[in-house]
Amino acid sequence: MAVTAKRNRRSTASDLSRQLSSATGTTVSRQTVYRRLGHIGLYARRPVRCVPLTATHCRLRLAWSREHALWTPQQWSCVMFSVESRFSLQSDSRRTFIWRAPGTRYHQENTIERHRYGGAGWLVWGGIILGSRTDLHVQSVTMTGHIYRDVILEQHVRLFRGAMGAEFLFMDDNARPHRANIVDECLQSEDITRMDWPAYSPDLNPIEHVWDMLGRRIAARQPPPTCLPELRRALLDEWCNIPQDQIDNLILSMPRRCKACIASSGRHTPY
Repeated sequence: MAVTAKRNRRSTASDLSRQLSSATGTTVSRQTVYRRLGHIGLYARRPVRCVPLTATHCRLRLAWSREHALWTPQQWSCVMFSVESRFSLQSDSRRTFIWRAPGTRYHQENTIERHRYGGAGWLVWGGIILGSRTDLHVQSVTMTGHIYRDVILEQHVRLFRGAMGAEFLFMDDNARPHRANIVDECLQSEDITRMDWPAYSPDLNPIEHVWDMLGRRIAARQPPPTCLPELRRALLDEWCNIPQDQIDNLILSMPRRCKACIASSGRHTPY
């Protein structure tokens, strides 16, 4: 059973019971399967969802992490981390389980690589920086280069650049609207320096954990949002309620994130 579970980690306990019965004639229950695999350190757990990484992605992630691994807290304090996220009333049940041993959660065979799934809801954008954050921008439409320039850069990022001066660094990912020509022209005209960022690296971006905090706070509301207007109000309220010290701790974790990426040779990290 252990060999079968390791070869096909998505086999259910019922599958393993049937296969054992077919191969040996011995009939065991699902509970016996759980117990026996537990004795050798295999437990049913949900696989980690990670973005797909190619060899090129890993190489660039590794190079970036090596370049920034020794940055000081003062250097990281000048970086605004930002990205969009989508929140919806429809959740992912995540009913798939795999067999894995403790401490192997992020091993490649125990992960599922996939992009974010969609669904009706709100697209939000926010930026975090040591000691502060932007207002949360909420919209129902897809992000475009024009919206990104006219709303995100002009109404949010530019204010922080003006307050912090030339040391300010703006981090965003490589989504197509972020790399539009009109966006590049705006950054240049406003003298906003964009931080180089390796593609497919949400684990290196601390704001992803802020989105997780926000999602948990939304889910914990009583009663929970039941319609999109309620969800919008909840998003705005809970964004302001996230303690700043928790956000600061995430930003100060950047050296550890870089070291974890180096240790994994650019592949997925526990972050």
